[in-house]
This record gives sequence, C-alpha cells and structure tokens, in this order.
Amino acid sequence: MSKTIIISNRLPLQISLEDSNLEVTPSVGGLATGLKSFHKDGDSIWIGWSGLTEEEIPENLLDDVKEKARKEDCVAVNLSEEEIDGFYYGFSNRTIWPLFHYFMEYTEADKDHWETYKSVNRKYADEVLKHYEDGDHIWVHDYQLLLVPNMIREKQPEAIIGFFNHIPFPSYEVFRTLPWRDEVLEGVLGADLIGFHTYDYERHFLSSVSRILRHQVNFNEITLPERIVKVDSFPMGIDYNKFEAAAQNHFKNTEEQRTELQRRLDHHSNETPEAKLILSIDRLDYTKGIANRIRAFEYFLDNHPEFIEKVRLVMLAVPSRSNVPQYQRLKREIDELVGRINGKFSTVSWTPIWYFYRSMPFENLIDLYTSCDIALLTPIRDGMNLVAKEFVATRINQTGVLILSEMAGAAHEMNEALIINPNNFEQISQTLIQAIEMPIEEQQQRNKTLQKRLKRYSVEKWANDFMKALHNTSQDRDAFKATRISSKVSGEILEKFKNAKNRILFLDYDGTLVNFTDKPEKAKPDQELIDLVHKLNQSENTDVVLISGRDKDTLGSWWQEIPVELISEHGVWMRQKDSEWELSENVNNDWMSAVRPVIETFVDRTPGTFIEDKNYSLAWHYRKADPELGEIRANELSNVLKELISNRGLSVLEGNKVLEIKSSGVNKGKASNKKLVGKDYDFIFAIGDDWTDEYMFEELPEESFTVKVGMKKTSARYYIEDTSKVRDILKDFAENS
Repeated sequence: MSKTIIISNRLPLQISLEDSNLEVTPSVGGLATGLKSFHKDGDSIWIGWSGLTEEEIPENLLDDVKEKARKEDCVAVNLSEEEIDGFYYGFSNRTIWPLFHYFMEYTEADKDHWETYKSVNRKYADEVLKHYEDGDHIWVHDYQLLLVPNMIREKQPEAIIGFFNHIPFPSYEVFRTLPWRDEVLEGVLGADLIGFHTYDYERHFLSSVSRILRHQVNFNEITLPERIVKVDSFPMGIDYNKFEAAAQNHFKNTEEQRTELQRRLDHHSNETPEAKLILSIDRLDYTKGIANRIRAFEYFLDNHPEFIEKVRLVMLAVPSRSNVPQYQRLKREIDELVGRINGKFSTVSWTPIWYFYRSMPFENLIDLYTSCDIALLTPIRDGMNLVAKEFVATRINQTGVLILSEMAGAAHEMNEALIINPNNFEQISQTLIQAIEMPIEEQQQRNKTLQKRLKRYSVEKWANDFMKALHNTSQDRDAFKATRISSKVSGEILEKFKNAKNRILFLDYDGTLVNFTDKPEKAKPDQELIDLVHKLNQSENTDVVLISGRDKDTLGSWWQEIPVELISEHGVWMRQKDSEWELSENVNNDWMSAVRPVIETFVDRTPGTFIEDKNYSLAWHYRKADPELGEIRANELSNVLKELISNRGLSVLEGNKVLEIKSSGVNKGKASNKKLVGKDYDFIFAIGDDWTDEYMFEELPEESFTVKVGMKKTSARYYIEDTSKVRDILKDFAENS
C-alpha cells in the first residue's frame, strides 16, 4: 500500500533534553496541524530535523532520539552545528529568506553556505530514498529544501513529488540576482506539482522559469523534456475549529480560571471601557514591518491627539533567529522606538504601547485575540500571515476589526479586512480612525463573511486540495497519449528494426539530433553525430532521410561529405543520395519582397529576434527574445501575416520559437509520404520535436514508429525525453543493423 512521505526542515515534534532524559511534545503550528490528518490517520512518515544538533545529543542517546521519533511515525535527520550554521542560519536565512522577501540589502551570497545547503539537502533526499517505495507520494516543504525534489527525481524518475513554498516567491528581476538561480529552479522543478499561497507568487515563479531556464510555459504548466510540471496556488488556512472552540471556552472561564494576562486586560477594559486595544502579534522579523508599524502609530498619535488615552497598542514580538545580526539590530531598534514613544506620550495612568518580547502559551494568545478590538498587521512582505486568520476565527460575537497589509498573502482572500499599504503612514492613521469608529453592524457584517470563508477553507482543506492535485498529476501522466520509450519499449522497437527487411528512418534535425542554440548557424553537427548518421546510412536495407526546416544551402554544406538523403525547408527541396538538389514542389518566392518588411518591423520592436532567409520561405526566430514578449509578438505577427497572405496560397507555420511563412501545400508529411511511394518498407521510423513534425506523424502509415522528442501533446505513438536519448536509440540501430 502506498504511503505519503512528508519532508520539512523540522519534525512536527519538540524533542528536548532534560537531565539526560528525552522529552517529546507535539509542535504547535500551521504545517504540523494541517498535515496531522495525513500523518496520523493515514499511512505516512514525516522526515525532518529533530531540533537537536549531533553535538547536543549524547552518543548513548542517538538511538533513543530515532526511536522517540519513530514512535510518532517520524524519521529524524541528524545535523551537526556546522551544518545548521551553513544550511539554516546561513543560506536559508541569510540568502533565500531576505531575497524572497525583497530585502536585497540583507542578502548574502556565501559559497560555503551554498555548498553546505546542497549537502544538507542531499542528506534529506537520501533519507527519503531510504524509505521510498513505488507508488508513494512525496511532499517537500519550504525554502530550506529547494533542491530536494530534483535530488529525489534523479534517483527515482517515476516518483510522484509535490513541493510547497510557504514564503513569497519574488519577481524575476529580484530572483535573477541569486548566483545559484538555475540550480534552485532546477531543484524545485524536480516536483510534479509546485504550490504557492497566492497567484502572484505562482506568476513570479513561472516568469523566472521561462526567462532563466527558457522552458516552455503554458498557463500554469511547464513543459520539460520528459514530463509536465504543474504550478498552482493553494492559500493555506488555519485549524478554524480549534481557535473558535478555544475562544468559546475562554468566555466560559470563571474569575479564578482566568490567566494573569487576562486579568490585566480586564482591568484595563473596566477602567477605560471606551478605550480601544490594538493588537500586534508577529515573530521578530524585519519582513513583518514592526518598526514601521510603531512609527505609524506614533504618526497617528501626533496627528490625532484626541485619541491619546483612548487607544493602546498591545504588541507581542516573538523572538526569532536571535543570533543573526539583522535580527539583533532590529531588536535594538524596536526597543528604542517603544521606549521613546512611551516616554513621549505616556501619562500618569496611560502607556501607549504594551510591549512583550517573548513567546506566549496558546491560552495567552486567545486572551489577546478575544480581548483586543483591532488587529493591526502590517508586514512589508509576508507569504500568508495566519495571525490575521486566527484573530478573525476567535471573534465569536463577530465584532472586531482587522487591518491588514496588502503585502501579506492573506490579503488576497480577506478583502473584507481594511487593507492598507504598510509604508503609507497617513493611510494607516486614517484606517485606524475608521476601525475605531466602525459601527458594530459593519464589523459583524465583515467578520461574518470572513469567518464563513475561513471555516470552509481550513488548513485541512488546504492539505486535501494539494494532495488531490498531486494525485491528479500521476493520473495525467498515465493518461498521456504517447508512450514513453522506456528501456523495455526501446528493446521492442529495436527487435522490430533487427527483423525488418526494408527500413526507412525520417530524422528531424534541430531539437532532435542536436539541441537548439540561440543562433541557427551554430547548430552544426558534431563528429559523433556525423559518424552515427554515416554508419546508419551504410547499413544494409536502411534508408536514412534527414528532414528539416533548414535551408538547403546550410543543410547541404553540413552533410556534403555524407551521401545521406536530405529534405529541406519542410519539403520544398530534396537531395537524393549522390545527387543534386531538386525542387520537390512547384513553389515560388515572388511574395517574399512584400512580406519581409512586415516581419522586419517586428524584429525592430522585439529585441533578440531575427529573420532567416530561405529559398522559398521566411522564418522569424524569437528564441532569444524575452519569453513573454516573444509570445505576445508571435501571436501578433501570426495574425498580421495570416491576414496579409490570405489569398496568396501561403501559410504560417508555428514551430519551436519560430514562425515560418511558406507555401500552403508544403509540409513534412507530404514530403515523407513521397518517399514511400513504390517502396515496400516494413519498418518506418520518424522522429521530431515540434509542430512541423506533426504533419509527418499524421501522414505516415499507422504502423509507423512515430516519436516526439519531449513530453508534449502529439500525434506520435511514442515520446522520448531529449536529444541524448535520441542518440542512444539511433546508436542501438547502428550497432544492430
């Protein structure tokens, strides 16, 4: 029976060492809670770090840590202090974290940290591979493990792998500054399904993949040579019932059952019943905009002194990464700001800011959520922000006002909140007034809608939706029309080849025998390819036809030493063995002078594009252009050309990053079929990579072995991953001919 393997930086357990005894308690948090149903109720294991370094665990307790984890269906990854410094505090939190949150000034590019990050990611991947069995579903989490999906894929190509990024993904212009950008993208693309909290993050990721790796992106799908990767947004929810129930129980507490914090909050409410408590809860992190929030509160009091003694900011800052210099500086800055503002505005009976720098138990969080009137959350950049959702879930009488930064992922689905720009102090000030003066009826109307949505899309629903989508990727893979040429299929085709009496091979050139290059003239065949084609061409009862869209002069010069049969310009020209070029079709080129100026205007408007002149066709190449601009211009040019040539007997052929204008009656299907006339071939093999080859796949006899290079929608019977695999199968033919 298949299982789910969950991988995250930390286990959903708190393992601590007390007097040489190991204590294990469940973690409290969105991820651990959200995946609880998969982890506990189903057949699954969770792989992650225990939280204790190898140096902190006595040697005699190493096995105990593993055993404690195993009892909770967890597998502990052991990490040393050096690995934690380089992997977690180093690359994860000094490179990826600030860069992905747009704090480029804090981003470090330390090669040693990168090397440690890679080696630790390999450690996690190896642990997964130890426990992986065919049919398992693997779910990798977050920015600490960006390389793990592809590390698993390299060892288990058929594995079903999901990846979820819990922090923002930056725009292409920011992400491109990362020295190891290619490796990071390739690492994530090892997954079948990649999830983000919002469509913005999804869009930024797709843009980076398209521009940096130049993979084809169609809507939310990335076409790789061997498979299709799906990218989607899944906004993470909270355990709504947990927070709602906690709030309900909170109000049932007697005076004796109330916490000390609640008594202080009650005292304030009783002393000043008209005053409003404004809540601020965050990890102490520069992405949360805490310093700006305090300055905005100061601006509010400066400009609206009528609210002095009528509001109080209750601010909880939870310690985080206290050994990282930026966090130490932030802590000092916030301490100084709070001290200065309290000194500036305090009266005998009133302090504007109550400041707590510590972690609080769950019951105290509920005290704050239920007692404060307004939640002020102003992150400068935040992947989601679950505090906003938790605050709304605890408002059981549906009062209270949420003020939320538009930079938080949660803002996309919480439009009923008061949405602000965290850098606009005047807007924050006016929004605070709006919140303070908002009628109860309006508060309840807003919160009623929010609560309904949050309850419906809980953290369990989030996890279920992701896993359902991941499962569907495996079904989509199985439903793909073409059959992958595995070693077994390759062997079956080879057996047919060996037993055939008369064979013909139709071989496309660019993207099939050689990889694409930025400039077509650079794709000259290497010596290995020349020798391979020569050997096939000399094989008994075997005809080899190179069928290409290239012009006859280029193709002929490259293959002048090899008497192989050539078809150029998609079938316009044909060169028999040891013969001269002949026109295969009755075509003309008197239209080119009228069409060329139109294409030239698109070359001028689209950097990186150029025109390739052929004898009887014109090709506009946009492989080197910005991918998104190139696609826009290609669609525009295609429409212009189709209108221009509508009555000229011409057609626009859309190839791989190229538009070609040529005679309508010319294509590879017609040209290849001509080669079969009067011949009795019992083995027909045709291989190509783009839409121009589809004519060939459709026109050839049904029993032909038609092969598409890359996992794309096709009329071919089979597909093969890339050009290196193409050469492998041709080498098998050559050695067994």
